[in-house]
Amino acid sequence: MTIYDELKARGLIAQVTDEEEIRELINNGKATFYIGYDCTADSLTVGHFVTLTLMKRLQMAGNKPIALIGGGTTMIGDPSGRTDMRRMLTREDINHNAACFKLQMERFIEFGEGPGKAMMLNNADWLLDLNYIDLLREVGPCFSVNNMLRAECYKQRMEKGLSFLEFNYMIMQSYDFYHMFQTVGCNMQFGGNDQWSNMLGGTELIRRKLGKDAYALTINLLTDSQGNKMGKTAGNAVWLDPAKTSPFNFYQYWRNVGDADVLKCIRWLTFLPLEQIDEMDRWEDRQLNTAKEILAFELTRMVHGEAEATKAQQTARGLFGGGSDAANMPSTTLMAEALTDGKIGVLDLLMAAKLIPSKREGRQLIQQGGLALNGEKVTDMTMALSADALRQGVVIKKGKKVYHKVLL
Repeated sequence: MTIYDELKARGLIAQVTDEEEIRELINNGKATFYIGYDCTADSLTVGHFVTLTLMKRLQMAGNKPIALIGGGTTMIGDPSGRTDMRRMLTREDINHNAACFKLQMERFIEFGEGPGKAMMLNNADWLLDLNYIDLLREVGPCFSVNNMLRAECYKQRMEKGLSFLEFNYMIMQSYDFYHMFQTVGCNMQFGGNDQWSNMLGGTELIRRKLGKDAYALTINLLTDSQGNKMGKTAGNAVWLDPAKTSPFNFYQYWRNVGDADVLKCIRWLTFLPLEQIDEMDRWEDRQLNTAKEILAFELTRMVHGEAEATKAQQTARGLFGGGSDAANMPSTTLMAEALTDGKIGVLDLLMAAKLIPSKREGRQLIQQGGLALNGEKVTDMTMALSADALRQGVVIKKGKKVYHKVLL
């Protein structure tokens, strides 16, 4: 099976500009392609998984990936799929985030010199030096405002008001493709399906300015069976950085995906052979829990390594299989200064462990019977724990699946 046929069989491909040309290029290792990542946080999320694994698959087939860090475009903000304007970051924040991204990407793709090795570029290197008048004269005539306003990426923002700042994003992204086509031979752009309009802007700019063909391919967004983006929700993201989402919680996120989503995630995100996945498609009931364990282990191993994946799996099996070994569960160490008169209230404890974003949500959790400490359900919102109890360790159970240990 060719790499293009495999991508189709896995259900990844959404839209393409010229299927025959794209098939020919990537099957023969002739694609120099880029995927863009705006640096809006200091870690990638599981929502980036599809593009990270896509780069790895294509590099394994002999193609050359370019991971484009959006140091310049992050200063504008992509309006795609959003109803509000993104927070504006400083250049220092963006550079820090870019360095964090590269460390995480190195687990998926191989950077270096030579054929097939990945490159990391930063569009700040060319966008921030552009003269505005020169840019307007160079590329402005190639864009129809009427066509831009019909683009899917602007529709949600038009309802609440699209700023002129964000309106420029398509031009900046198109310019990236145009620039890299000329400087590093980039002949393809890949990205999420919500980027289709922006990507067409780049291929059209190259055609009109240079009279040459470039190609675009979008992949389906990672959504659950309800259509919600997985692991990328603002304020509730699942991060690749272990300091933001522990390997155990990362494992548990995938272990708890819905029955309707697990096989799709395995097909899209893992490197298990398609024959094995096709066999798993017939699994039902308890076998789906085995599939979820396979998914969780494979993805945790990719991001955090074999040892952390094994540890997370053993801890989950111990906790949810009726065992009591909590040595490897996520934990928080409290300093004595966090206590008042030698005690800490249960809501403050949850806040310190970062298990709730606000005390209001903590009170709601207790009211719904969703909190237990050391196996005992909590019903009193004013409950306080002593220093002695904390020194022995308190195991918090939030809902059915989240476990966390707190020590003084």
